[in-house]
Amino acid sequence: MNTDEILVGYDGSPDAGVAVDWALAEARRSGRPVRLAYVFEWLTVAGWVGPGVAPGIWPDDNARRQVEELVHKAASDTTAAWPGVTVHGEVFDGPPALVLEERSAEAGLLVLGSRGHGGFTGLLAGSTAVSVAAHGHCPVVVVREAQAKAEGPVVVGFDGSAQAGTALGFAVERAAQRDAPLRVLRAFEPPDDRWRPSDPDAEARLAADRAEIEEALAGWRETFPEVPVTVEIAPARPAAALVEASRDAQLVVVGSRGRGGLRGMLLGSVGQQLIQHAHCPVAVVRER
Repeated sequence: MNTDEILVGYDGSPDAGVAVDWALAEARRSGRPVRLAYVFEWLTVAGWVGPGVAPGIWPDDNARRQVEELVHKAASDTTAAWPGVTVHGEVFDGPPALVLEERSAEAGLLVLGSRGHGGFTGLLAGSTAVSVAAHGHCPVVVVREAQAKAEGPVVVGFDGSAQAGTALGFAVERAAQRDAPLRVLRAFEPPDDRWRPSDPDAEARLAADRAEIEEALAGWRETFPEVPVTVEIAPARPAAALVEASRDAQLVVVGSRGRGGLRGMLLGSVGQQLIQHAHCPVAVVRER
């Protein structure tokens, strides 16, 4: 597998179709190939073997052939609809979350729908999307049906952590590819209700935060001078501020864990809440 490749979790569901469309648009901008990955997991329930597959009796070799035909047809149809983009289809065996996590080590980007055929009505994001975003080895983008937008800024949450720095670089590059503005958002919870931005201590805190952001941005501004950048420091809960910012964004980017993360916690609470509630696709970025 090509480490520049965009890997897409595909199961024939509507959410997977939206994820494929997002990945193809990304591939067209970046020149990367796309691989549709259907993870085939046998279930010990007679009459159900997988989405898009006629019922059979477990184990049923015919069912796997149907899956392979489904994936290869999807890849062929996609290639015809997106000339210039290289698309492959492949079937893997095993638990979907585990297989996608393992395969992400050999991909440049992993794209998932928020829920597949196994999702429950009312569940905003499926367990596979949350697990892979937590454990994937490459950046993971989660796309919910009807979320994707072609306009608006790329928003990145920045808290000064090493993971946030990695997310910032990813966000700047995506903004440049999309000819989109970049919005850098740093949110923090005020220490108490008496906090006012005009207070001397608050002014010093805001100035220090802005200086830290500008220092992190300096090299990226030189590399991508054409990207308009705005910096916003907001006295608010980080997750809530980013969810609100996602309403007008085409992509929101966060590190897998920020300064508030607990050691051993692979996906922070901000990332988890964004996957569940954001109004645009969410990219969770970590260093390999």
